[in-house]
Amino acid sequence: MLPLDSTTAILSDLIGYPTVSSDSNLAIIDDLAARLEDAGARVDVYHDDSGAKANLYATMGPEVPGGILLAGHTDVVPITDQIWASNPFAMTERDGRLYGRGTCDMKGFIAATVALAPLFAAKATRRPVHFAFTYDEETGCLGAKALADQLATRGDRPSLAIIGEPTEMRVIEGHKGCCEYSTHFTGREGHGSLPHLGVNAVEYAVRYITRLMELNDELKARAPAGSAFDPPHSTINVGSLHGGVAHNVIPGFASVEWDMRPVQSADFHHINKTMRDYASNVLLPRMRAVWPDADIVTEVIGETIGLEVMAENAARDLVMSLTGANGTDVVSFGTEAGIFQQLGMAAVVCGPGSIEQAHKPDEYVAISELAACIDMLEGLADRLG
Repeated sequence: MLPLDSTTAILSDLIGYPTVSSDSNLAIIDDLAARLEDAGARVDVYHDDSGAKANLYATMGPEVPGGILLAGHTDVVPITDQIWASNPFAMTERDGRLYGRGTCDMKGFIAATVALAPLFAAKATRRPVHFAFTYDEETGCLGAKALADQLATRGDRPSLAIIGEPTEMRVIEGHKGCCEYSTHFTGREGHGSLPHLGVNAVEYAVRYITRLMELNDELKARAPAGSAFDPPHSTINVGSLHGGVAHNVIPGFASVEWDMRPVQSADFHHINKTMRDYASNVLLPRMRAVWPDADIVTEVIGETIGLEVMAENAARDLVMSLTGANGTDVVSFGTEAGIFQQLGMAAVVCGPGSIEQAHKPDEYVAISELAACIDMLEGLADRLG
């Protein structure tokens, strides 16, 4: 079977697994593990604490460090309230496109790597190739973070990582991080006519928001020189404020949902420290001077670090040579690439499909994009022996 036909057949099977992040991914992991083992890979499956989710890590070639990692996530976003022209969990071909939830984000890349596994097994005589298929990328890269802890202790850790998110096969060398938080304020309820006896949780939430917005303005001056991002600096967004029950009641509870998109790890730490210090040293003493049980607690919803642009990046250089690209780009969406970069790997993002199709009804990947991905992977195989 030709690689493209094999890829399409595997992708059809993978789309049949409704691996929404809220559900188990064990069935697809078992499927992928069996395919890779049949091709000669050494396969490890790492379950999460619940036992309902798992990461797959597989290796072909010599057991030495310095291999190449092909990484993708198995989970997909929900189809709730979306109207599709066909069953989202039964792949359909129309006009040179393959439709289904996850076709581009990002089971297409996974299918291509598995279809090429027999070729990797034959070619990887000098340098190993690794496969990393993770859970819960869409809800905070939870699987990749867990896998990183396991890879940190392995002696055969890869030196390069290719993350196959949908980039239309463009070579992406950087993206911002995405960190989401909910900050909860506990005050003291009371009658609106006696504000001095209560602690207005909404009022302190607004003060917290004001400091966030001041910090957002300050971040403009911290933009890295030559930053290619739009905007070039880290940003903060306040998504919602909840609190209060009536006009004449001092609200005893409020919650602020906010996120930041750091372009560099220094900004991530700066923002968190600034807001932590402001809450602990400014707001809380004022609140507790009236009511000792007042509190401010920040809940981490998800922290996905960015992929920082590096002057030297062997993964970028390799994929540029494989694809024939004469330039690179940065993107605004997040991936698992920064997690692998923090492990000391050179990392790049390049895969079939467009992010414009991800998460939407009638998600699709163009067959021509899969063919281009296969060409890249076949070229990679020739570099392993």
